[in-house]
Amino acid sequence: MTKISTQLSAVRARIHAACQAAGRFPEAVTLLAVSKTFGADSVQAAFEAGQTAFGENYIQEAVEKIIVLRQLPLVWHCIGPVQSNKTRLVAEHFDWVHTVDRLKIAQRLSEQRPAGLPPLQVCIQVNVDGGPTKSGVAPEDALALAQAVAGLPRLRLRGLMCIPEPAPDFAAACQVFKRASVLLHELNVQGLKLDTLSMGMSADLEAAIASGSTLVRVGSAIFGARHYPA
Repeated sequence: MTKISTQLSAVRARIHAACQAAGRFPEAVTLLAVSKTFGADSVQAAFEAGQTAFGENYIQEAVEKIIVLRQLPLVWHCIGPVQSNKTRLVAEHFDWVHTVDRLKIAQRLSEQRPAGLPPLQVCIQVNVDGGPTKSGVAPEDALALAQAVAGLPRLRLRGLMCIPEPAPDFAAACQVFKRASVLLHELNVQGLKLDTLSMGMSADLEAAIASGSTLVRVGSAIFGARHYPA
């Protein structure tokens, strides 16, 4: 087994154990392999180990990989910030985008999604803990944004995404993640049909799964430490 294959197996085992501890079926949680800063060869190795869903933060870098690997049946998720000048790239190349926090961005994605592609799957990013350095709509504004996004053509609103500040322990992490879970329920009570909670990463996926996450975003535990260009 390759290093990536071995580490993928270990992450899947963590997800399985976390689901068992939470009384959930392991199939209820999707593993998103975050491949930012790693090349197409690393994505290929993960695919050969059975991984098909990949998350990317840097849009231009991601598009290059998507083009190189277009012959593979991969699902690409944009999990980084989307600026207005990058919406066309996201709309044309990705299957999912997790980081919509403004109606303007959603409108541009809707307008620029090619008619020949399936609807772009969308999550609204929510700043559940009010972290000053975090993106995301405030929880009290999530309903209005979700209703507006749900009405746009060429998009399908799937749920919420959050990246809370690091918590000191498991219980504290659960407390924050459950805010997102409660908010998702509240939006569904208002008539939205959302099924996705994108939350949890390498360090806190167990707390996220205990709190209702349906999609965990794991990078370093699969691919190793990242080396960012200077």
